[in-house]
Amino acid sequence: MAVSLPVHASWLNQIEIYFSIVQRKVLTPLDVTNKATLTKRLLDFQDYYQEVAKPFSWKFSAEDLKNRLKAIQEFSSLVGWANRARRTVL
Repeated sequence: MAVSLPVHASWLNQIEIYFSIVQRKVLTPLDVTNKATLTKRLLDFQDYYQEVAKPFSWKFSAEDLKNRLKAIQEFSSLVGWANRARRTVL
C-alpha cells in the first residue's frame, strides 16, 4: 500500500539536513586515527553548532501542501492508481 507523507515539513528532513552538515563539516575528509579522536571531533562540532545554529526557514506552507496533495489525488485518479491501490490492499 502506498502512503503519501508530507516530505517538506517532516522532522526527518531536519535530521537529514543536520547529518548533511556534519558530513560536510566534520567527516570530510575523515582523517582520524581512532574512535576517541572521532568522538571528540563530533562532540566539539555539536557544541559549536549549538552556539551558531539558527532555525531553518521553511518556505513550504500548509497551503502548498494542500495544493500538492490535491494535485497528487487528481493525478492518481487520472491514471487509476486509487483503484489499483484499493484492489491491492483488499
